[in-house]
Amino acid sequence: MHSREHWEHVYSTKAPDAVSWFQPRAETSLRLIEATGVPADSSIIDIGGGASTLVDDLLAKGYERVTVLDVAASALKAAQDRLGRGAQLVTWLAADITTAELPKDKYDLWHDRAVFHFLTRATQREAYLGAVLRAVRPGGHVIVSTFAEDGPSRCSGLPVMRYSAESLHAEFGAPFTLVEHERERHHTPFGTVQLFTYCYCRKSGN
Repeated sequence: MHSREHWEHVYSTKAPDAVSWFQPRAETSLRLIEATGVPADSSIIDIGGGASTLVDDLLAKGYERVTVLDVAASALKAAQDRLGRGAQLVTWLAADITTAELPKDKYDLWHDRAVFHFLTRATQREAYLGAVLRAVRPGGHVIVSTFAEDGPSRCSGLPVMRYSAESLHAEFGAPFTLVEHERERHHTPFGTVQLFTYCYCRKSGN
């Protein structure tokens, strides 16, 4: 993962709705999460959730055990300030997902929009996959979104990896069964369009 300092600088110098990945509502993510059928008391973790509004909508829909992880504490604070007293209902983790020590078999659903594509080194992706394998319970759900193969080659001044549904699923490999995939045309706050790939997989096991 790129330095904590980089992302702290981004969130301390820009408003949450002034970054290219901002969504007023994370509609594709919400639809895929609801399609998994996980009950309200399921344990959900949003990787790189930062200042995203996804947590707001998850709480509004009655999900009771939501964790938001981000490398930038300032991004988490922006979400906490927005939620007010509702922030007390969420577990907040300021951590780098490639080094974080998450509990084994803790989560029923893992969600990541726009973190994995920043992992440009194989060792980073291996560490990320290790975290998924450890933290998601057998039979759990994994939703990961990255820039599509014809999406941007850089973001926030950093190089990124781009994926088709097939190549993204291949990174995760045999322990994960691909259930669904789709493309998204994300309209940035600046009036441009970014193409994303979403993969929804199930982790093997009962």
